[in-house]
Amino acid sequence: MDNKTKNKKLNMQKLLAPLALVILYIFFAIVGNNFFSVDTFKTILESAYFVGFLAFGVTFVIITGGIDLSIGTVMMCAALIGGVSYSSWGFPLWLALILILVVGTLFGLLNGVLVSRLKLPPFIATLGTYSISQGLGSIITKVQTQRYPTVGTEDAWFKSVFFSYKKFPVGALYLIAFFLLAAFLLNKTRFGRYTFAIGSNEESARLSGVNVEKWKTLVYMVSGLFAGIAGVFYAVTYTTVIPGTGNGQEMNAIAGVVIGGTSMSGGSGTMAGTLIGVFIMSVLKNGLLAAGLEAQWQTFFTGVVVIAAVLLDIYRNKVANKA
Repeated sequence: MDNKTKNKKLNMQKLLAPLALVILYIFFAIVGNNFFSVDTFKTILESAYFVGFLAFGVTFVIITGGIDLSIGTVMMCAALIGGVSYSSWGFPLWLALILILVVGTLFGLLNGVLVSRLKLPPFIATLGTYSISQGLGSIITKVQTQRYPTVGTEDAWFKSVFFSYKKFPVGALYLIAFFLLAAFLLNKTRFGRYTFAIGSNEESARLSGVNVEKWKTLVYMVSGLFAGIAGVFYAVTYTTVIPGTGNGQEMNAIAGVVIGGTSMSGGSGTMAGTLIGVFIMSVLKNGLLAAGLEAQWQTFFTGVVVIAAVLLDIYRNKVANKA
């Protein structure tokens, strides 16, 4: 096989994720109950909000060759702390929302220090902060469910500003805006170049003068910040945040990243691919419900899709190395 043929195969593989999204949507439009409708499309958009923000952040981490298993519980912990600050500590809502972002970023800083400075394996470090964040949210709230403002209550602007204004999905604008910001950071800044360099060959990056510890810490902080943003959008989507939850959300985000073509071995990935992967997960979730299958089937198929995506990534790397 010559190089031209191999490059053509690589380019075809980049089209697999968008093609899979289109095929899934058409499939569920045929077999699902009222799936092909404006209301269902809005539901797909809305269920992609917080998973999308988690996925944008963890894309940076995975490109460095790392992993962040804590993003789901950090998201919930941040939303819980923001909720108790609003309902019990007397914080105005805008300050509570800022606190959510701060909590997420601080957990990202903790992950970055554990991984880059103390040299813990990312899997172990973030598994630890996964449990810490889940427990901390329950401790601070005293295992009490936290509630955010809804339409018709005080601070009802929360829903209008972040979720929906006169049936227009405002949250989609935020998703697009932060997607563009994440893509800009990844493709047009030194931060993004160093992220790819560390993932491609960390030792070479170090020998080239890159302060690997500093930039890896920043990568995990960005992941934590996006988890905080996801916490805001989880709160505005559901308005009720329950202590002890959040586990499993990281898998939805990581699955979206991997399905979108980001290599688990590091060094390659795109935000466009991640966004498509997130929508594949959202279509899968809502499509299975429209087809009459219960929620546990989503968990089952998420695992199947992740394994298939990783196998595809291994094959893609083999083809790239031969090329």
